[in-house]
Amino acid sequence: MEYIEQLYNLLLYNVKEPLLFNSGFFLYFFLFVLIFNKLFSNYKRAKIIFLTVCSIYFYYKSSGIFFILVIISSIIDYVAGTVIYKTDYKLKRKAFLILSLVGNLGILGYFKYTNFFISNVNGIFQTGIPLQDIFLPVGVSFFTFQSMSYTIDIYRNQLKPENNFTDFLFFVSFFPQLVAGPIVRASNFLPQIHTRIELSKADIGKALFLIIAGLLKKAVIADYISINFVDRVFDWPLRYSGVENLLALYGYVLQIYCDFSGYSDMAIGLALLIGFRLPDNFNSPYKATSITDFWRRWHLSLSSWLRDYLYISLGGNRISKVRTYINLMLTMLLGGLWHGASWNFVIWGGIHGIALSFDKFLNFPQRILANRFTKFLGIVLTFHIWTVSMLFFRAQSTQHGIDMVTQIFTYFKPEVFLQFVSGYSVVFALIIIGFLSHYTPPKLEEYIKEKLTSAPLFAQAAILTLVIWIVVQFKSLDVHPFIYFQF
Repeated sequence: MEYIEQLYNLLLYNVKEPLLFNSGFFLYFFLFVLIFNKLFSNYKRAKIIFLTVCSIYFYYKSSGIFFILVIISSIIDYVAGTVIYKTDYKLKRKAFLILSLVGNLGILGYFKYTNFFISNVNGIFQTGIPLQDIFLPVGVSFFTFQSMSYTIDIYRNQLKPENNFTDFLFFVSFFPQLVAGPIVRASNFLPQIHTRIELSKADIGKALFLIIAGLLKKAVIADYISINFVDRVFDWPLRYSGVENLLALYGYVLQIYCDFSGYSDMAIGLALLIGFRLPDNFNSPYKATSITDFWRRWHLSLSSWLRDYLYISLGGNRISKVRTYINLMLTMLLGGLWHGASWNFVIWGGIHGIALSFDKFLNFPQRILANRFTKFLGIVLTFHIWTVSMLFFRAQSTQHGIDMVTQIFTYFKPEVFLQFVSGYSVVFALIIIGFLSHYTPPKLEEYIKEKLTSAPLFAQAAILTLVIWIVVQFKSLDVHPFIYFQF
């Protein structure tokens, strides 16, 4: 009875131990999914129902009772999409589109922005409205955007609605990308439900490569440099010299890339092993030659979502040059607010809105590519614009950000660099390895993929075992959530 009780407690949601890709429980969960997914391979309906139940359970283990929100969002958009498609009455179509927008943005707004709104009202009007005790469900920004885009596409006559609600719920709740993307379009995912996908040896090799790369990025590089250096400096910037503050900022830029792209790599790899293809979400963003180029490489599913459903809806570049700049600013300001309920994120979005506007005004993307030297300068400049913006993205408050800048420009102390290298040797090595791997030539990356794909099964198993061993060696006492889970 004791073992049964322990198993029962293990299966229940624990707010202190949400289900993460890099946790031990997830390994058993995914093996269970793989086995039964294979058993149901010839029974499409049973397979979809099974995977839907597993996906809902995954979200339950991540956010508890709030798994209901995924179902509610799916019901709203499934009904709205069906009605919009079946009626020619413009007012009715618009009414159900508004229902979808209000439903999804209402969920997002209540859980994510209620206390932000109250805080600002209290600050402006000197009122004493108490803050609410509101739990932020994991990845609420992702599944609401994904579900809402389905309705918008139908309203624009770009998509036909899904006839089966279970299939639609599966699309919204699919667990590999549910809580941190990529934000998948219905037009890309729903047809895969109705198509039998046979995995080739190359597919399995690619999936294994992505899972291994994601684990190393997240559990080794991102977590280690975060715990052992970056977090310490960002928590107390005035305790460290300008050199350490600058290195912590560079470290955070690497950390967030490894953390988020690591999740995306694992999500794409895990989905592929189940038989579903998700879109790429990153394309070496720190090789970007301009901010415009950067947003064609970073978080591709969000940047394309903001472009298609916000920027274009505002008028895009179709009205006038001035309006184009305004639309870029509004899109990035709202994109910043999407990341979190804080003015720091609005500042972050504003920096990118201004940079994109300058790109457009000066025609940077074309001019920078004129020769190798200007291309190199473009990469350096773009990287540092991004780095400066991430100061506000990560800092606990605007004051912490100002403190870091102050230390960098008034208390730099170059001699501290050698002390840092010797005192934080592993952190320094991982930062160098992280950036070098990011700038790896695509041909070398493809060569490694091919070698892994063509390797015998026992060799692939041995490599995966080695990677897991490395992860365990770097693992801290607690499993650290992915940064983008909070968004």
